[in-house]
Amino acid sequence: MLVNGKWSADWHPVQAKDEKGGFVRQVSGFRNWVTPDGSAGPTGEGGFKAETGRYHLYVALICPWASRTLIGRALKGLKDVLSVSIVEPVLTREGWAFGDFPGATRDEVNGATYMHEIYTKADPLYTGRATVPVLWDKTRQTIVNNESADILRMMNDGFGSLATARIDLYPAGQREAIDAFNARIYPALNNGVYRAGFATTQVAYEEAFADVFTCLDDVDAALDGKKFLFADHPTEADIRLFVTLIRFDAAYHGLFKCNLRRVADYRNLRPFLRRMLDWPGIAPTVDIDHIKRGYYSIAALNPNGIVPVGPKLEEIL
Repeated sequence: MLVNGKWSADWHPVQAKDEKGGFVRQVSGFRNWVTPDGSAGPTGEGGFKAETGRYHLYVALICPWASRTLIGRALKGLKDVLSVSIVEPVLTREGWAFGDFPGATRDEVNGATYMHEIYTKADPLYTGRATVPVLWDKTRQTIVNNESADILRMMNDGFGSLATARIDLYPAGQREAIDAFNARIYPALNNGVYRAGFATTQVAYEEAFADVFTCLDDVDAALDGKKFLFADHPTEADIRLFVTLIRFDAAYHGLFKCNLRRVADYRNLRPFLRRMLDWPGIAPTVDIDHIKRGYYSIAALNPNGIVPVGPKLEEIL
């Protein structure tokens, strides 16, 4: 991580632990918002007006949080508005790196080698982890936001008329239900798999494990007879669910010891994955090779770095 703008130690997955030895995720440090007129959003300061070509998105295809924003960018028709850089899947001693791995890119905006250089360009004395996604402002030369939930919501309404109105990821009549669903699945499932995988005590692991599968069972039941959770098209709730499910059988089931059941074993979750992947724009955001190579490069969990051959995407579906 960075300490006062200097890389201090080799990258390690466990950011902090609670009193039970459970995994605690770092709080995002940049919380400004792009808005149609440049006014301040729900957090942070104003001055980030929606403009074509002004903003750049840094992502990792292995990362579910970053993939949320890529899906939002695709569904809201922002590909020509918002450029993207993709880090390599294998985590280095200095965290995320840019390079020539298939599907990854160089950083053509700032010329960085490592993601942490983007953070110190925004704040030379930054202390914390250099995470993705990052929304970068080319005009002000700073990070707008590094919280995926904020960035996803910005994709829906922060870019105003620059985004398509054909799909609403946060429809007014369903916002209360979507917020409640998000609050339910984040600790139990989205972060629950990490709480299981990075637990440092048996009790912390078993608590996270129980949360993961209780949540999966509940969501499978909630999808019975439905195509999507809250509308006839994907909303941000479906996106938040999808990015964890698509990684589950390939990474979390084995490497993170979430092995009671696979998503492929569920009656409603498996066809939900297929419907999401079939929705125009979503499939190109999924790269199972990046996902497996990325997660299995975590030396603390897989010291020999052996990447499993299976499962392939068609086997998950």
